Amino acid sequence: MLSDMPSPRVVVVGSVNLDIVVPVPHHPMTGETVMGGDHALVPGGKGANQAVAASRQGAAVTFVGRVGSDDTGATLKASLEASGVDTSHLAVDAGAPSGIALIGVNADGDNAIVVSPGANAHVSSSDLDGASAVLADAAVVLLQLEIPAETVTNAALAAGGTVVLNPAPAPSTPGALPVALMDRVDVLVPNFIELAQLTGSEPSDDVDDLTVAARGLGVETVVVTRGADGALVVTIDEAIEVPAPTITPVDTTGAGDSFCGTLAAALARGMTVVEAVHESVHAGSIAATRPGAQPSMPTATEVARSMGARSD
Repeated sequence: MLSDMPSPRVVVVGSVNLDIVVPVPHHPMTGETVMGGDHALVPGGKGANQAVAASRQGAAVTFVGRVGSDDTGATLKASLEASGVDTSHLAVDAGAPSGIALIGVNADGDNAIVVSPGANAHVSSSDLDGASAVLADAAVVLLQLEIPAETVTNAALAAGGTVVLNPAPAPSTPGALPVALMDRVDVLVPNFIELAQLTGSEPSDDVDDLTVAARGLGVETVVVTRGADGALVVTIDEAIEVPAPTITPVDTTGAGDSFCGTLAAALARGMTVVEAVHESVHAGSIAATRPGAQPSMPTATEVARSMGARSD
């Protein structure tokens, strides 16, 4: 039972959405109508997905965010609780609908997403005030950018442990993230497109280019996720490539969130960043072989099995 949980080791402050997922033969161009397959309604949102991923890796997880006072909000809360996430700091907003995401998934498993934030846009410092104790006590505070940047910054400043930021969606203007936020981030986890947006550089998946761009952000550790190529861990002293297992993708919607949640859980257990990234690339790869976001998040046993470790 949630009341018997130990002190939270991972706190996630972020978004929770209902994903409306439609398989499509290809993503539409401007002005084009594409006929898709049957849609599925799947609990999602970057924050909620990452909270579920961390919980399935064995972390004690508390989620801080908002849903609307609608049936969708009740469904999203229940989904978090079913995965063992503490929702005592998930507020119900009577003035806004719950967030939704419209997701098209093509035949290669690649997605295109439009988000209507709803209640997520109203997550504020008042939500953090009630969660100040768990933020201060958590080993890891995990953040994204689907809620207001001011709230993300204040959550980072309130954190007592390691701060991990997944800068997604990345701002379109380089240098737009608050200096106070970037100064408090210990581990930044962009993909190579987000890294280019943050730095104003041309998108590149070349390791040398990624290393230069990552070091220009002034963050102690940058972990660049690279899809099928795994991840690159960049510090001031070294750049370490961590390969991903070979898979056949089905739906990449939750892969990045699976990576981030697993990373947070591993760091909370005391792993080094490189050790944590080795687990995370396997978790992300597993998620990409399954449809949907939260339902695709693997367990710790599945990750261990993928890594070739004993699962008993």
